[in-house]
Amino acid sequence: MTEKFLDSCDPIDSRQFIIAIKKLADDIGYGSDRSTFLGSGIEYVQSRAYQIGDPIKSIDWKVTARTGKFHVKEYEAPKQMPIYLLIDTSASMTISSTHISKYAAAIRIAGGIAFAALDRISPVGVIGAGGRDFFVKPSLSADRILQWILKLRSYRVDEPTRVGARLAELMPILPSRSMIIVISDLHDSTAMPALKLAAQKHDCVALQLIDPIESEIKGAGFVKTREAETGTTGITNNRIKLTDSKFIAEELKKSGIDYLQLLTNQPIAHKLRHFFKSRAVLSRGAR
Repeated sequence: MTEKFLDSCDPIDSRQFIIAIKKLADDIGYGSDRSTFLGSGIEYVQSRAYQIGDPIKSIDWKVTARTGKFHVKEYEAPKQMPIYLLIDTSASMTISSTHISKYAAAIRIAGGIAFAALDRISPVGVIGAGGRDFFVKPSLSADRILQWILKLRSYRVDEPTRVGARLAELMPILPSRSMIIVISDLHDSTAMPALKLAAQKHDCVALQLIDPIESEIKGAGFVKTREAETGTTGITNNRIKLTDSKFIAEELKKSGIDYLQLLTNQPIAHKLRHFFKSRAVLSRGAR
């Protein structure tokens, strides 16, 4: 049976979309030139005594002032850590109570992160975490990235959520340490266990998208729910909802996974910039 894809659930057209993701890429990368949040960049190693022929711009003025002798900074070659964007394309992501759905926001975020990564010479791959078979190997081609990100704007309203399964499929084929960024509403109950397992070998990040109506029913006691992907109904105690950012953050932190919750009715650029910049600062401090 032929799969039925619908046009983008994003209110802006393709031209505006490209402008939006490139602006988001600039916002994410602002002030993070040597950030390790995207897995690459020139990394500071040490300072050593100045030698004739060393470029003046490499002088480490702090060490020079402290020792009274000229020192220069040494850097290691760029680390091209591959980045995998695991994007939840399931039906629950397409439901929206505001002008932009979780799905549309996820695609914008993925595009912004991808272009920011290219600026730091980090190859980017993408995996669809829904019913469709969508896997793009890491690439440094901006044209290729734009091609798949535009393709992902089309969606289906019957896709199941397979975040956990896609992570499990990805782990055996990664040849080296990679960065995995999951962009999802985390409705998949297998997502968190899979993330924790992946974090044992890789740098993992979870970006959870929440529709405002989901956050409003938090703490409402027992609520009857219907799963968008399967149609299954059930009763849930909202005192322990998956929209509880504090609970999720604490669970993921135990495994060294950074987490950020984003509401679709609020600006996201500054939150993403602060989030990734904070990761970079913590990473440099740990060295």
